[in-house]
Amino acid sequence: MKQELNPEDSPRAKAFSLWMSSPMPMVTLTKTFDVTHIYKLSKWHNLKFNMLLCWCIGKAASDNNLFYTIPEQGKLFRFDDLAINVIVNNRNGDINSCDIPFNDNIEIFNHDYTSLTRQAADTCQSNYLPNYAVIGTSAMIATKLDCILNQYTDQFCNPMVTWGQYRKGLFKVTLPVSFQFHHVQMDGGHAASFLEKLQETIKNGL
Repeated sequence: MKQELNPEDSPRAKAFSLWMSSPMPMVTLTKTFDVTHIYKLSKWHNLKFNMLLCWCIGKAASDNNLFYTIPEQGKLFRFDDLAINVIVNNRNGDINSCDIPFNDNIEIFNHDYTSLTRQAADTCQSNYLPNYAVIGTSAMIATKLDCILNQYTDQFCNPMVTWGQYRKGLFKVTLPVSFQFHHVQMDGGHAASFLEKLQETIKNGL
């Protein structure tokens, strides 16, 4: 369910007054993650690496109330459920957007991830969940990237996690990740804590 909030009654009231009308309210943090554990899981269990990372993102965010409150077009909304958005390469050589409901059960999430992304690729149609708080993701695995900065549009104020190719070393696999968020939704300290939670989930949450 999606519900409009009175910003003055929300914990983000001060941030809303400061940043909602800012011409550039987005903040980006970058961090290099140790993804050795999920890299090995993807190989051992024939699971997609990006699916595992998306589940970890949802898991790390799912118990954080800030991820369920999102600014949209000058207003503030509260959501009951969380979804992960992925960008899908379709059969026509173009891309589509695909929202996947987060589920704490990774088997259910994997099933939904596999079926919904395949459907988007085959039909060349995007799938949206407007009543979910969506965390965007984008995997640009054609090259190794150090950092990704997105353009800002007031039509899309959701948090966004992006990455390129992982990097295989002698003893571990690493992945630089960029996390972009709207300053109304959270502060830099909140975002940094989320990234620490994400690293912990990648290492120990599966």
